Amino acid sequence: MRVSRGELLRWQFDLTWSLFDYHLERLEPEDFLWAPASHCWTVRPDVDGTWVPDWAEIEPDPIPVPTIGWVSWHIGWWWSVTIDHAQGRAPRERVEITWPGDGRSAVEWLRGLREDWLAVLDRLTDADLDAAAPFPWPKDSEHTVAHMIAWVNSELMKNAAEIGQLRLLRAASSG
Repeated sequence: MRVSRGELLRWQFDLTWSLFDYHLERLEPEDFLWAPASHCWTVRPDVDGTWVPDWAEIEPDPIPVPTIGWVSWHIGWWWSVTIDHAQGRAPRERVEITWPGDGRSAVEWLRGLREDWLAVLDRLTDADLDAAAPFPWPKDSEHTVAHMIAWVNSELMKNAAEIGQLRLLRAASSG
């Protein structure tokens, strides 16, 4: 059986999403802001009540351990910007992408991004997959849209594993 690149990338995304959704379905409201270490990045309301992530332009050393809230914001940030690029829209700046403010809303946001991403994937042709990737590489890169989709799948898998591990650690630490 021969499978096209688009079908393979879609299969990989669906597999990755199913592993991620396993953890999304099991998250408790308290999981999102649980601080797994004293050196931690999270999301918090600013003076206007908008939930913003901890951030540094230059990654600190040691790297702070993120909360599930921070990782869910991070997914929302890179995925929103990738979808903007894939749909030919001007990409939003990092500071324009804020966390929804609670776990349930964050899960709904991520599921909405999945639907937006599926719409992108469903419209792609083989020729589109061979086009230059609009993101996340420099414009003079030789990476294609197929590379970008593979990157999304990999990044989502990494972030899903991070959320899953944090969820399990919190559950184990609370007895």
